Amino acid sequence: MNRSLPERLDVARPVAITGANGFVGRRTVGTFLALGTRVRAICRTEAGVDMVPSGADSRVVGDIDTHTDWSGVLENVNTVVHLAARVHVMNDHASDPLALYREVNVNGTVQLARAAAEVGVRRFVFVSSIKANGEATAETPFSESSVPAPVDPYGISKLEAEQALHAIAAETGLEVVVLRPPLIYGPGVGANFRRLLNAVSRGVPLPFGAIENRRSLLFVGNMVNALVQCVEHPSAAGETFLVSDGPSVSSAELVTEISYALGRRPRLLRISPALLDAVGRVTGRRAAVQRLVGSLEVDSSRIRKVLDWTPPYSMREGLLETADWWRTVERS
Repeated sequence: MNRSLPERLDVARPVAITGANGFVGRRTVGTFLALGTRVRAICRTEAGVDMVPSGADSRVVGDIDTHTDWSGVLENVNTVVHLAARVHVMNDHASDPLALYREVNVNGTVQLARAAAEVGVRRFVFVSSIKANGEATAETPFSESSVPAPVDPYGISKLEAEQALHAIAAETGLEVVVLRPPLIYGPGVGANFRRLLNAVSRGVPLPFGAIENRRSLLFVGNMVNALVQCVEHPSAAGETFLVSDGPSVSSAELVTEISYALGRRPRLLRISPALLDAVGRVTGRRAAVQRLVGSLEVDSSRIRKVLDWTPPYSMREGLLETADWWRTVERS
């Protein structure tokens, strides 16, 4: 069980969790079950149900979009935690990617929220993304007072979903809570973080030694802990929170910490950011390079103040748990 949580959670009716079979969803379901809360685990397919921790009431709804039928699925539910989304895709080759993101992340969310309000759901916790704020920070970290300026279709769709939810809340009284996390890591992580684990584990030299950027991250255990607070805390209603592990790190520091967790010696090459940017231009991967060398920093002080929340895991502890999982992956 996550640290700094009560032995039981005083939620009389079930909590419905969409995306229950996903990376964050599985840990969220397991945590609520451990707290003695009944969970309605919502999956897109029957195959997804097999990945959900045992003890949940699993339901299959198909694609989450404008046409999803929620009748019966939300019956007697107290709170919805909406994790399911069309996730950020690198090099999306769809002819109209924004339309695809909107159909799932905006229209699908609206369909779910309206169905929830109609059957008397009390609270709707929406997992958005720091991409709703933008792609990068300069001197000042993103905070709740920052003017959102999303750049890519994913970030645009997440911000539009937030705005639609607040409109529904004003109309129906549904309590909406929004969380904007940065990159989430932990056991089961995929995509770029998984590739980074693999590279560090194999001793691949990485060209980040001269990078002095600042990036915020969020361990999945801290993410789920924050979700629990957003479900139960009275002061969360109507709020938008940016959430992170706390202190940000440079790409070089992150590689060093991952190396420590894996019991490896960090192998960092000192290559100038300008040269890396030039390589990105030539190879057509400038956006990917910018994500590695640029800064994306989050100020999570508001959730700490309003909800009296403290991340139960340090980044080092989160990386050690992630490394333990990675060793089992390598052995399998």
